[in-house]
Amino acid sequence: MAFMTRYINRIARLSGLHRAAQLKEYGLNGIHHTYIINICKNPGITQESLAKLIFVNKSNVTRQLSYLEKEEYILRKPDPLDRRKTCVYPTQKAENILPIIEKMLVDWNNELLSQVPEDERESLIKNLNNIMDYAEISLQKKEEV
Repeated sequence: MAFMTRYINRIARLSGLHRAAQLKEYGLNGIHHTYIINICKNPGITQESLAKLIFVNKSNVTRQLSYLEKEEYILRKPDPLDRRKTCVYPTQKAENILPIIEKMLVDWNNELLSQVPEDERESLIKNLNNIMDYAEISLQKKEEV
């Protein structure tokens, strides 16, 4: 029996390679788009909230944010209400690259979906969304035990 996650993981890895190639000229790799999108859409988000939002552990978030800060895509500042927390803000450089990232993602999505009959695309996306939502809920339930 073939496992669905095998295909999803492989698509994700290939997509990461595609993003890395597309973003290389901007000094970014295949994962940085997630950070930039979420920080631009949630300016002032804490590092901890960002980690939860993108399902990445805190140490990976810290490492990636250090790189993005060095490359001047983000700024990190202590939370004015709780100095133990760090808030993350996009710079103009991040705001400028956001439309480029969004276009890249739309183009790649369209390229991949071109392999699916048009009348099946909406159903495919809906089913993948349902599976993703279930995976998140299932994991949360297991963490509560």
